[in-house]
Amino acid sequence: MNKFKRRFRKSKRSFRRRLPPVQSRDGISYRNMSLISRFISQQGKILSRRVNKVTLKQQRLITSAIKQARILSLIPFLNNEKLVKMKRAESTARTKNFRTRKKKKKK
Repeated sequence: MNKFKRRFRKSKRSFRRRLPPVQSRDGISYRNMSLISRFISQQGKILSRRVNKVTLKQQRLITSAIKQARILSLIPFLNNEKLVKMKRAESTARTKNFRTRKKKKKK
């Protein structure tokens, strides 16, 4: 019985509550680039709500602001320039070395 009670006892460690990444005074807008850039990954993807630690309403506002900024070309759709360069090199390499098959002659 004594061991059973120990399992469910809460630890007495105190924890510091983190501040939310978006304050109420921060305006979530497509023009607020410093705020928007915090919620985009290196590849240009929108980070999830779990990673951002924001509320559902804030995540919706952030997502719509990012999409609007992309449409207005304030933010690139792809953030990784190396990936884009590699894809371009591959596509040009395929067209340069393009060979046609020779047809077999019928006997």
